[in-house]
Amino acid sequence: MKHVKKVVITIITIIFISCQPQDKKEIVYQLYTPDWESLSAHNQEPQWFQDAKFGIYFHWGVYSVPAYGSEWYPRDMHFPGKTNDHHTQHYGSPGEFGYHDFVPMFKAEYFNADEWASLFKQAGARFAGPVAEHHDGFSMWDSDVTPWNVMDKGPKKDILGELASAIRDRDMKLVTTFHHARNLQRYAGHPDEKEFANSHYPLFEGMPPTTDDPELNMLYGNVEEDQWVEEVWLGKLKEVIDKYHPDIIWFDAWLDLIPETKQQEFCAYYLNKALENNQEVVIIRKQEDLPLSVSLNDLEKSRMNRIGEQSWMTDETISKGSWCYTEGLQIKETRDVLHVLIDIVSKNGVLMLNISPKADGTIPENQKEVLRDIGKWLDHYGEAIYDTRPWYTYGEGPTKEPEGHFKYHQEFLKIVYSPEDIRYTTKGNIIYAIILGWPDGKDEVSFTAFKGQDLSINNISLLGSDQKINWIINETGLQVSLVEEKVDDMAIVYKIEVSEK
Repeated sequence: MKHVKKVVITIITIIFISCQPQDKKEIVYQLYTPDWESLSAHNQEPQWFQDAKFGIYFHWGVYSVPAYGSEWYPRDMHFPGKTNDHHTQHYGSPGEFGYHDFVPMFKAEYFNADEWASLFKQAGARFAGPVAEHHDGFSMWDSDVTPWNVMDKGPKKDILGELASAIRDRDMKLVTTFHHARNLQRYAGHPDEKEFANSHYPLFEGMPPTTDDPELNMLYGNVEEDQWVEEVWLGKLKEVIDKYHPDIIWFDAWLDLIPETKQQEFCAYYLNKALENNQEVVIIRKQEDLPLSVSLNDLEKSRMNRIGEQSWMTDETISKGSWCYTEGLQIKETRDVLHVLIDIVSKNGVLMLNISPKADGTIPENQKEVLRDIGKWLDHYGEAIYDTRPWYTYGEGPTKEPEGHFKYHQEFLKIVYSPEDIRYTTKGNIIYAIILGWPDGKDEVSFTAFKGQDLSINNISLLGSDQKINWIINETGLQVSLVEEKVDDMAIVYKIEVSEK
């Protein structure tokens, strides 16, 4: 389903700069101005993104060192509770051993960008990349904005830079995600704000976030707000855009805490740099933080229960718990992750799957197995996923997804699809009917979505089988035969070639 953009007239400004006649002229293209009307001329869902369907990212950083609780460890360690108890037992009180003391322990000694990128490619991902910075203020690239970065501290290597090269060498697009809008300490001097709800670190007396050390203040978000918004929030985004040219920038909420003018300035900067680099880039937001005339919507750990008119994304994690690695982290079954991918694609969506590497730079084997198994399925049946578009209906069957967003993610976790659930995609004159499991005990299956459709069926095949498929259309829909030998346990695909009557 192609989204048609409203055409907005913009001005191209070409500035010639010449110190001497023999100097080369510098051409500066300024197509987008920092206002929503101009920015809405941007095609927020380029074809490559609509075709991609599947990407991989990862929560990996200093918070991976304690490997306890979740990626919110830097905050939770300061409040009474299990994380604080764990921290005190293993490292001492947060006043004695602060979050910054974990940084030298984040060594990533076994990290290998080529091995990671090869795994993502094997999994069938069309784009990949890191959480560039979480709420904790630690940058996963070689930064001049902050001393708290992977080149100056911890691993002493440019993680994002190495990954960007390895990912692009394998013909994948680069995604960087930013969660740092929450890092600013917004409630300094307001003792009534005990929860520090919109700040990642609380200002409890005697704790490192309250220090007067200028360097520590950069990590803990103790910077004057105007300076922080310009030099830190926007400065880090500009730096990553200039150095690594990401194809997708994804934001994790809290952009409503950033002045609208700075949101617009970011968008204009990113889109104009993309023009210079001949890139078609994508901006993805959560929780209505940016206009959909400029960005695409993300539904964390949830998804639509209908076809979206505009492309959209779900960010989902491979685990049943934390987004970052923690000891004993439980991993989902491959079939469950695959079914989520198929469901999303049938509704005009894209899945960005999170994995959870260890602090030493290794990806646990149980996570690798899931990625490889997804890749094997896509190797055989990916034509029903990549480069497809939704049909007039996403599917049929008894399993329904609830309305809502992340606040309902526990309900989404309970969803288990069965062979009674069918999802549809299309490509050209082909309709793909994907059955979410093997229909045991049946010799035929029924696709009721074909009832009343003015189509001529030219051929039907079952991907992965050479056996002839028989079919008939009647008052209940399309009835097709099922082959005797099982093709796949997780999902099977009927390829239905049609033409209009």
